[in-house]
This record gives sequence, structure tokens and C-alpha cells, in this order.
Amino acid sequence: MALPDRMRVVEIREPGSPAVLVAGERPRPEPGPGELLIRVAAAGVNRPDCLQRRGLYPPPPGASDIPGLEVAGIVAALGPGSTGFQPGDRACALVTGGGYAEYCVAPVPQCLPVPSVLSLTEAAALPETFFTVWSNVFERGRLAPGETLLVHGGASGIGTTAIQLAQVLGSRVFATAGNAAKAELCRRLGAQRAIDYHEEQFVEVVRAETGGRGVDVILDIVGGSYLEANLNVLAADGRLVVIGVLGGSRGTLNLGQLLSRRLTITGSTLRAREVAEKGRIAAALAEHVWPLLERRALAPVLQASFPLAEAARAHEILEANAAMGKLVLVVDAGL
Repeated sequence: MALPDRMRVVEIREPGSPAVLVAGERPRPEPGPGELLIRVAAAGVNRPDCLQRRGLYPPPPGASDIPGLEVAGIVAALGPGSTGFQPGDRACALVTGGGYAEYCVAPVPQCLPVPSVLSLTEAAALPETFFTVWSNVFERGRLAPGETLLVHGGASGIGTTAIQLAQVLGSRVFATAGNAAKAELCRRLGAQRAIDYHEEQFVEVVRAETGGRGVDVILDIVGGSYLEANLNVLAADGRLVVIGVLGGSRGTLNLGQLLSRRLTITGSTLRAREVAEKGRIAAALAEHVWPLLERRALAPVLQASFPLAEAARAHEILEANAAMGKLVLVVDAGL
């Protein structure tokens, strides 16, 4: 099938509010060696997109300046030396940018087949959250069956993924959330206890629920303002994994706690990692997580979808902390 020379996109006119997201037109990208060209059915919306829009999270060198870190669609063409997919295959991909567009290129190692039980719109909600959760909770955090996990922001895209995956793989899960509806969503997804942080102190609740022991792993999107409380609720040999700094990048650290209880603090970002590293995570997901999706042991939580041209609405919802699960932009509803 002949491919168009140009494509519709949503681009960032200048750093600022969601209003700076504007419809545009760009040349269609060409897949390079080891890349796929994906005709995008849908693209996920994530907080890093909002940070990029505000000028706080620039794309890595060589990446597209078009926002969007995850897509799902149909393979339209293969770059030189690309194997593992064929034109016409359904694929979802983690990308460094370029998702808010009709076509997007992605390195083959960062691509995964769309589970047969999911639509392309649902699959667009998979890559960013599942790559992040697997890498941070199960690799850096070393969460094991029988251990306990505390997820901050349990109703977010990351949070809903972490709760489900940890519970399915045999861990006991606690979660914090910003209101009663979000807390109820966390419970429905498998959290043993969901804590509305406006009404309760998570340290007190978790300590009571664990008989004073605390949790083995914390997945934290808040950062500095939660640092001291997080350390107070970790069990001996506990691991704090920081993946966001919504509450600031600085906090008070009591080194005595690290020494006496053998605690570990770690964290990571995903976007700037090498293709080979992201490919290793994708391979682990294909082995350990994609079979769970195929049998519906878990599924992406999709709150709402919007036409591509309405990307600003999705950003407004995300920045108002009104999202429960993932938000997705539908680029081509006909795929």
C-alpha cells in the first residue's frame, strides 16, 4: 500500500499550558535500520508528555520533538535489517517521542505484539506503564512473591499497573490515592488496603496492617516530601524506588535508618536508556507479563480516549490529577 508523504501530528508550539498543543502537519518519518514504521491507531498520554510541553523534559538527542512515548497500531513498513514483524502486524511500542502522529518509527527491540484479547486503543496504554513497572518494581525493587508493596498514586496509569501485576504475581499490595473513588478503584484492582491520603496517614495505616513490620518495597511518584515517611514505613531490608518527584526533588534523609535497617533507595527514568536496555525489558515483559494479558489475568485500565486533535483536554485532566488509569489519543479509529 502506498504511504502518504505527510501526516497529521500534534506538536508543541512553545512551552506552556495545554493550549500550546496544536494540530500540525509533518513529513512522514522513514524507518531506519532496525526500526519499524507504525501506522498509529492510538497513542498513550503520560505525565512526561506534560513535562515536555512545559519545557521541563526535553527529548533526548535525535528523538522527535513531537510528544508521545507509546503507540499501538499496524506495522506499515520495515527499516533495513528489521526482523520479527511483518507489514500488517499489530504492534505496540515504547518510543522516545513522536507518538502524537499518524505514523511513528520505533526500534524493533522496543516493540511488542498486541495481545490478541486487546484492541489497539487498549494496547496504546501498555508500553510506558508496563516497561516502567517491570523495570522498577520487579528489577530495581526486587519484589518477590509473598512480599508487600506500597504504591503511591495507586489510581494512576503506573499505579493501576503496579497493583495488578504485583497482586497477580503473589505479593500483598497497599496503595495511596487522592479520593474515595480512586481508593475504591485500587481495591477493585487487588490492593488489600487503599488509603485516601486526605483522610488517613499512610504510615499509621500500613504499620497497623502489617503488625508494625512495614512493607518490603515502595513505588513512589511523589519524591522529596514523602522521603522521610517512606523510610519510616519500610521493613528491614526494604527498598524505596523513586520514579517521580511531584512532591519535590529534595527531602530529609536519616542515614541512621539506612544503616540500622539495611534500607535501599533507588530510582530511574526510562526515556534516555539505550535501545538495548529497553529491548531487554521488552523481552522480560514478553516472557513474564504478556501471557498474563493474553489470559486476562490483568488489563490496562483505560479511563477515556480522545481524538488526536483534542490532546490538550487529556493534558488538562492529567495535570488536574483527575485521571483514573490511562488516557489515550485515538489517531485512526478505523484500524
